[in-house]
Amino acid sequence: MRISLQSHRGARCLMPVVCVVAAASACDEASAPVGPRQTTAAIGRSVTPNAPAKISVFASGLDNPRGLAFGPDGFLYVAEGGTGGTTSTVGQCPQVPGVGPYTGGTTGSRISRISSAGVRTTVVDNLPSSSTNMMTGQLTSGVADVAFIGNTLYGLLTGAGCSHGVASIPNQVFRVQGNSWTTVANLSAFYHTHPTLHEEPDDIEPDGTPYSMVAVRGDLYVVEPNHGSLDRVSLDGSIQRVVDISATMGHIVPTSVSYHGNFFVGNLGTFPVTPGSEKILKITPSGQIRPWVEGLTMVLGTAWDSRDRLYVLESSTAAGDPTPFTGRIRRIDPSGEATTIADGLFLPAGMTMGPDGNLYVSNVGFGPLFLVKGQGQVVKVEIN
Repeated sequence: MRISLQSHRGARCLMPVVCVVAAASACDEASAPVGPRQTTAAIGRSVTPNAPAKISVFASGLDNPRGLAFGPDGFLYVAEGGTGGTTSTVGQCPQVPGVGPYTGGTTGSRISRISSAGVRTTVVDNLPSSSTNMMTGQLTSGVADVAFIGNTLYGLLTGAGCSHGVASIPNQVFRVQGNSWTTVANLSAFYHTHPTLHEEPDDIEPDGTPYSMVAVRGDLYVVEPNHGSLDRVSLDGSIQRVVDISATMGHIVPTSVSYHGNFFVGNLGTFPVTPGSEKILKITPSGQIRPWVEGLTMVLGTAWDSRDRLYVLESSTAAGDPTPFTGRIRRIDPSGEATTIADGLFLPAGMTMGPDGNLYVSNVGFGPLFLVKGQGQVVKVEIN
């Protein structure tokens, strides 16, 4: 299969739907999450006959795992959306339509460190976490991503802010020091005062839902899906918009960002899911934007290998509602040739390339709390 590598600008404006934190709102109740004792075949499989990917559970016991990154110490650091909370802020501030009102708390999320043997320890906890309303499955977000600048760990918080039931703590980029954390930049305030061109009134998250973050030359770059933007966060706390993605692409729900000379941003798209309708955008550091890869579905992660091959994490590939066990990884060669190297994943939510040349994926990253609490995993995908 060859995926189109586009050189033109523009895309159709999709119909408004709920934000990325509701990505698994129609999780199949008949499907059980992949447990730590399941066989490799139950976790995922390769559909490339001559190059099967070996997939195994690397770590388990996580709560809604999202973005992940290897640190300079060789350990894997994982952002966990957490377990939500019970506090409502109805009457205190504008609430989120559709999937709201949220309920939140200040202690439900954490960042975990995974050893080479797959042993999990807590780096920092007692971070905010919040959940959508009962009708949408109480889907939960807290820490969305992690990144390193030098030896310092930074986290991206998406489950906070008054509109998420956490009035005392904003969505933000934060710095981890020992087992504590401090605010670097207030993203909630920035989103309130810097609207994008195409925001959907019936799908607006006042505090934003920042999902993905990458460190580049001493700054952190954050993708916000609901408003549709790529923003630069400096370590002095200043924030600058790189590009309003919605201005040219509409409400496409951009989610993941990786850097490979330029920024490459994948988008989730809107619901119901239409397989093959999503894309990767190429964004220059100056903010020039164009579609780069098309023919994808519900992108929630990208990663590059040393041979300039792009790996794309598609969280669900079935038509209609997001569906467990339909997540997959595709590799795109510089020529545009695309190969599916793994599928059968359970609503995966993040991906990184390891120092060993293999992929590490947050599996069981979304779902109702009664189904996924403590069931999140990191799976290792050994690639050729």
